[in-house]
Amino acid sequence: MTMTDVPQTGRIFDIQRFSIHDGPGIRTTVFLQGCPLHCAWCHNPEGIGSTPVLSFMGEKCIGCGYCFKTCPNSAHKMEGGRHVLDRKLCLACGLCTRECYAKALELMGRQVSVADVMKDVLADEPFYRTSGGGMTLSGGEPLYQPHFTAALLAAAKAASVHCCVETAGLVPWSDIEPLAGMVDLFLCDVKDTNDARHRRNTGASNVTILANIRRLHDLGKAIRLRVPLVPGYNDQDDNLDGLIELARSLPRIEGVEIMPYHKLGQDKHARIGTIGSMIDNQPPDPQPRMAHWITRLTTAGVHVLNEQAKELG
Repeated sequence: MTMTDVPQTGRIFDIQRFSIHDGPGIRTTVFLQGCPLHCAWCHNPEGIGSTPVLSFMGEKCIGCGYCFKTCPNSAHKMEGGRHVLDRKLCLACGLCTRECYAKALELMGRQVSVADVMKDVLADEPFYRTSGGGMTLSGGEPLYQPHFTAALLAAAKAASVHCCVETAGLVPWSDIEPLAGMVDLFLCDVKDTNDARHRRNTGASNVTILANIRRLHDLGKAIRLRVPLVPGYNDQDDNLDGLIELARSLPRIEGVEIMPYHKLGQDKHARIGTIGSMIDNQPPDPQPRMAHWITRLTTAGVHVLNEQAKELG
């Protein structure tokens, strides 16, 4: 794959600077839009689709009336003295957001160029050098836009920026292999090692995902396994047993990181008009199960990257 073969634009929904949880050091995380999975616990639901979505927080509305006048499809209405958004009429054109000074309306998802993204990434280059950080591509699923991802990686490597890719890996190997050489660290999400439960909670099998992780390992790539722990969904002991087996079969991985479930996605689902299965079904506190998992993994000889594991070491 050469730079003449790949598009120089793609879709993102956020760029987060000074990230410290998306790889080593201080990082700039670029969130690419579009994902083949539909995880029940998704904390970035605005990144699932490949088109812009309109975020609406009615509690912030100050009643200026701008959106009522500018919406070409009359999607904004007053009902019972309350501003409501009829999403069946909304075109997600973004006109209503342009002068929404209260920030009640926001268009999430935009087409950008490699140069646009790299302007933000390179602004923090001094912090990367002092902290060992760099750029992380996340999502959504960055490998869902493999050519744009390759172009971003090539631009970052040309500037000697360390590159991480956070991926669930549900893409063809032919989309991963051409860009793997430009990735310094893969953050591989393992939602569940039980295939039936993986299908139920994410809408897809884990067979391709696990196969791609093994292929990356065989290429000698640096890998961290990241596991979202969601009580009541994937915290069963058979998943833990499968994770121990997987980690042991990949002796060169950096380690395993257990990611506790948080509720940020619930608010986002409400803002963009989608329904997350956890909005009305909030799981219990994940911390007790996290402690159990970290203890079991550590006892089994698996290197755990969480701070709690250091106390056991």
